[in-house]
Amino acid sequence: MRWRTGLIFAALCVIWGLPYFFIKLALTEVTPIGVAWARIALGASVLLPVAWQRGVLPEVLRHKRAVCAFAFAELVGPFFLIALGERWVSSSLAGILIATVPLVVIVLSPVFGVHEALSWRRLSGLVIGFAGVVTLLGLDSLGGPLGWIGAACVVIATLGYAMGSLIVQRYLKGVDELGAVAVSLVVAAVVMLPPAVAMAPTNVPSNLVLTSLVVLGVVCTAMALWLYFTLIAHIGAARAAVITYVNPAVATLLGVLVLHESFGLGSALGLALILTGSWLATQRSSAAGKNRAFLPGTRRGRSTE
Repeated sequence: MRWRTGLIFAALCVIWGLPYFFIKLALTEVTPIGVAWARIALGASVLLPVAWQRGVLPEVLRHKRAVCAFAFAELVGPFFLIALGERWVSSSLAGILIATVPLVVIVLSPVFGVHEALSWRRLSGLVIGFAGVVTLLGLDSLGGPLGWIGAACVVIATLGYAMGSLIVQRYLKGVDELGAVAVSLVVAAVVMLPPAVAMAPTNVPSNLVLTSLVVLGVVCTAMALWLYFTLIAHIGAARAAVITYVNPAVATLLGVLVLHESFGLGSALGLALILTGSWLATQRSSAAGKNRAFLPGTRRGRSTE
């Protein structure tokens, strides 16, 4: 039903703009590795039983190398780096920088054997998006060396997100998406458990922080992925990926209105340029066929369109 699809779409636009805000809250009492692990472990605890009930785990485990690669590229690296970066940069800046993932996917796709024609529209999108990043980082103050380190952490996380999407498209095509994500979450949780335990807080975090971790794990990870797969089944991966262009706006609004983060000229211009560049760079011609690169958050190896 159209109204149900619309509700799912609207919910995802909001949900995937929330993580940066709740990460900022959780970091007040929990280390970056602890925030990342809690989010991943909670997501795994929700999705693994569903994948088990659906009987898709044996199929997924036959692709264990690709699943492990996806876990490191998409979860272990980015989740930790974003949490680490937000120690020194605003949640709104982190959300805007993550919006560059579509551009990174286009740049890295040839490395993964995903070849697509570099049209003038796509090339102009890459140039405009890069100009947006330069504008964002050049006009707004990052608060000294630590601010630049924080921004670098988020930028590196975008590389991981892009690589994870391309790993799915190249090596996990046809594998059940929910099962692959569930197993990847388990792998990431196991890998990150030792450092998370070693750096666990000495005191029980406050209710605000615990609530933030639950929202990150259950809502922003498990529920969001589940809703995203449902959305793809109704409207296809290409149209579902439009949520990418709304998420940074949600992250920025929360950061400015609730956390009272600054939103200067650089942020406004950078956001506009990055979203414009991402939109241009991810436009597909009719000749693009089935070799379409993934956009951030997509973990689907085949189109349902």
